[in-house]
Amino acid sequence: MNLSHANPSGLIFVTLLIKLGLIALLASFIARFAHFRRLIFLEERTPKQKLLFAALLGVPFMLGVLARLLTHGYAGTVLTSGYPGADLSLEGTVLAGLLGGTIAGLVVSMMVSLPAVLIGHEHLAAPMAVLYAVVAGTARWVCPDKEEIWKFSPFIDLSLYRSIKQRFKQPGLDWQVLFSLICVMLEISRISVGRMAPRQLFFLDSPHPWTEALIVLATLIGVGLPLRVWNSTRMQRKLEEQERLLMEARLEALVSQINPHFLFNTLNTASSLIRFDPDTARTVLLKLSNILRRRLKTQVHFVPLRQELDFIDDYLDIEVVRFGRDKLQIRKEVDPEALDTFVPSMILQPLIENSIRHGLGPKVEGGTITLRINRSKGRLAVEVIDDGVGIPAERREEIYGSGIGISNVRERLQVLYGEHSSLRIDSVLGSGTTIRFEIPELVAPGRAVPVEAVPAS
Repeated sequence: MNLSHANPSGLIFVTLLIKLGLIALLASFIARFAHFRRLIFLEERTPKQKLLFAALLGVPFMLGVLARLLTHGYAGTVLTSGYPGADLSLEGTVLAGLLGGTIAGLVVSMMVSLPAVLIGHEHLAAPMAVLYAVVAGTARWVCPDKEEIWKFSPFIDLSLYRSIKQRFKQPGLDWQVLFSLICVMLEISRISVGRMAPRQLFFLDSPHPWTEALIVLATLIGVGLPLRVWNSTRMQRKLEEQERLLMEARLEALVSQINPHFLFNTLNTASSLIRFDPDTARTVLLKLSNILRRRLKTQVHFVPLRQELDFIDDYLDIEVVRFGRDKLQIRKEVDPEALDTFVPSMILQPLIENSIRHGLGPKVEGGTITLRINRSKGRLAVEVIDDGVGIPAERREEIYGSGIGISNVRERLQVLYGEHSSLRIDSVLGSGTTIRFEIPELVAPGRAVPVEAVPAS
């Protein structure tokens, strides 16, 4: 069935505008689905992913065919009313074939042609839709660089200019021109078959050559426009993925900076004990092996607070051995409800080590380290308190950027949480120092993610 001579060229033109507006709207709507954004990011998909991809594309295009069928009327063999611009079966099938391959294209072809066959009795709709899927899927299969598909532009003049320019540099096939020719030939084939078999296949038609050229051009734009929209979404996701990988690499560098520092200090402690107290040195090395074994098993950026405290217990056992139980006292005040909260791994050890070595180390009589952790209003507050020598006023500003411990923790918090984290040092000379940081509460395991993905109060 065709939208034919009973319709003036002006109506055809309006129909084409509605068609392009609708496909732009559908492309934006489909791009909002998180599953679809993940799938277009992949070039190789499992059979299950191909079916999901086809469903996400096929359902809205099938609804467009239904809208056209359920609102049409006839005067003899000519379609006289309804919403012909809603039928995007050719465009949807070609998009599925180009982006998902032949299988995805065939699934979409069956979805968009089924209403046409069952409701509109358009018996050529199914075989023609299969043709669209096979041609588009084959074009994807033979294309050596799948990025060429995403470069497809509905503006054929730019493709021709690029093709001519390329010929002067290096001979070869211009895939943009080939994809354009595929869209043009498929639309011309639909019009030709539709004319030979009236009411067996839906198509737009006009007796005027320039209007017919507009119909073909609209199909070309109808395929290229969604590709432009989805490629923007795809590039945005690529940038986010690159940022995530960069963040993880930065975190790995920061964590690897802490590990050798901690290992070096612990081995120094063990070596100093070997000559006059080999049994204690053996105990220190056993504790160190437990720590390293645990670290090798869990190479993640976030761990439950409970696991982080187990690591701290082993570390403090080493420090107690070094200082002596009478000179180093440990006090922990931890909210039980916070134990299952996830925190950055090895975030406490540098702060405690800093308090022991710089706060209590210079005191002959030793002192006490208090670890206080509270959970409130979606925030986790951590305090490491010592009653050591304190920090001179002139050094309190530079302490944030000096050394490895505090500066490393501060930078990791900035990378993971940005402005949603805070780290503060309060110190009274001769009385002690309090290091406090707050972070958004995480109640599920996470990876290194941008701060927008981390809940904050």
